[in-house]
Amino acid sequence: MTPIRHNGSGGSDNDAVLDAVRDCVLAVGVRRTTLTDVARRAGVSRMTLYRRWPDVRSLVGDLMTREWIAVATGALPEHRPGVPAREVITEGLVAAVRAFGAHPLFRKILDVDPELLLPYVLDRRGASQEALLELLAGSLREGQADGSVRAAHPERQARSVLLIVQSFTLSLRTMTDEDDPELASEAFLGELRVILERTLTP
Repeated sequence: MTPIRHNGSGGSDNDAVLDAVRDCVLAVGVRRTTLTDVARRAGVSRMTLYRRWPDVRSLVGDLMTREWIAVATGALPEHRPGVPAREVITEGLVAAVRAFGAHPLFRKILDVDPELLLPYVLDRRGASQEALLELLAGSLREGQADGSVRAAHPERQARSVLLIVQSFTLSLRTMTDEDDPELASEAFLGELRVILERTLTP
């Protein structure tokens, strides 16, 4: 699988701004982050920020897009010769759920500002979801070509798989009991692997 790189925020200058937003959000959460705080951390003027982002939420939206794409694509391994695409997809998606669960920004937003994620669950797809769907659909086509993934409309199949993975990513901690090995997060990730295998096997 080839990682999709997000360029929407426009290069290293914007990366420095998004890094500053990330540091602010990790320190105080989204609601207490101000454009003044971000500008100070990034070493730019407030007017520089206003020319690109009208408010903190738009900044945080670009930050989430950058971070989520990096987490998801970073977890998906490259296709390996002789390894069925289904195995690569399943391994990568389970690794992505694990990586999101350990990601400091994702955990902070889930703990302090979960309403930021609701539009992408209830109303519309975000840029990171679109990028992952593109990546998934391409990988599913590879799996259909090598016979390891059942034949189906690849975009519909990718969206269905993402629905499964999203539910584990967002809600896993509501179902786990880390004191019980059979109900700990790794046990549930094992269940996710089984679900994906059975969903994709011809």
